[in-house]
Amino acid sequence: MKQVPGGVAAPKGFTASGVHCGVKKGKGDGNQPAVKNMPEHLSDKKDLALIVSEAPCVACAVYTMNRVKAAPLYVTMDHLENGEAQGIVANSGNANACAPLSHEHAEKMCEFAAKATGLDAKDFVVASTGVIGQELNIGAIEKGLPAAAAALSKEGSDDAANAIMTTDTVKKELSVTCSIGGKTVSIGAIAKGSGMIHPNMGTMLCFVTTDCAITHEMLDQALHEIVPRTFNRVTVDGDTSTNDMCVVLANGMAENELIEWKDDGYTVFYKTLHHVFEQLARSIAADGEGAGKLITCTVRNARSEESAERLGKAVVGSALVKAAMFGSDANWGRVLCAMGYSKAPFRPEFVNIRFRSAVGEIEVCRQGAGLNFDEAQARSILEQDEVVIDVDLNEGEHEASCWGCDLTYDYVKINGDYRT
Repeated sequence: MKQVPGGVAAPKGFTASGVHCGVKKGKGDGNQPAVKNMPEHLSDKKDLALIVSEAPCVACAVYTMNRVKAAPLYVTMDHLENGEAQGIVANSGNANACAPLSHEHAEKMCEFAAKATGLDAKDFVVASTGVIGQELNIGAIEKGLPAAAAALSKEGSDDAANAIMTTDTVKKELSVTCSIGGKTVSIGAIAKGSGMIHPNMGTMLCFVTTDCAITHEMLDQALHEIVPRTFNRVTVDGDTSTNDMCVVLANGMAENELIEWKDDGYTVFYKTLHHVFEQLARSIAADGEGAGKLITCTVRNARSEESAERLGKAVVGSALVKAAMFGSDANWGRVLCAMGYSKAPFRPEFVNIRFRSAVGEIEVCRQGAGLNFDEAQARSILEQDEVVIDVDLNEGEHEASCWGCDLTYDYVKINGDYRT
């Protein structure tokens, strides 16, 4: 596996672009960077992304588990019924959810994208992200799509990644190559997510492209196995968005032998896709709204992977744990407390807890009881940008890692006036 430039345009046959069309107009459109960096006007921010393959693609997706789903998700579900797509069109600055004409506007986005690219409307996946409940400026998107189509290029992934950002402070983009049957296969991805992140699929969008030749069945299986082990193990604030979507397009232009079952080629593809998703999941957690630290909770020696995941998510999702991490306070009791209400089975009297970072590690709890530890050393460990909460259950052979961030003053500032 090798990391390469290019993002979603790295795989053969894919191009991308991102432009400003006018959906984003100011702070009230849900496009705020960190409070300390927030400009007064955001009219020059990119807000329309386009990704196109020169060949038809096998296409699979997973969607938010929120009962309230945005119109673009329903349109995408309809378009992907045949398991095929050839492009993605997405806007930021407006969620096109629970708003007048939202379904019609989602359909119109696909129609305008088709007209601009010469494809069919049903060839497009459509997505939106931003403020819920406000009518989408579909006129701006209609005017912007010809420019987006004209800007499509192999260098356009960076612009596309920026065009789907809302409260994100950094773009999330990655592309890698692997070898399958002697052929070089590329996978590229862009994602966005900073707040309203508590996925079972959080506001999180992820668009993935690959030139791998793989059947719909195998691609769908890989996607549905990897998402629960990566994106669904991230939590920033406990809120699951109405717009979450993760889509993979595979055009087969790498000309590897078609992956039709779980052979060696599938194993390589699976591991590579898992790496891409895990890195993006970590990036989303690290860029949580107002966040200063990436928090990883690794639960080891659990009875099952499911129980390890449930315990880990309870820890990184605890407001008290997150606040303690913000203050670099080694308050390990909050970790054990969060585990206790997770409803996952474990024996508290068997639990060991350590805090770890780049400057060292320290054990703070053994067999469910506190230890006398060096508070200054613990604080130094917790002051780093990345902190690991290591939980050893001493009950089994399974483990899981979950990701979150600290809870800062800026999170409240950002969400206190998100629309205004």
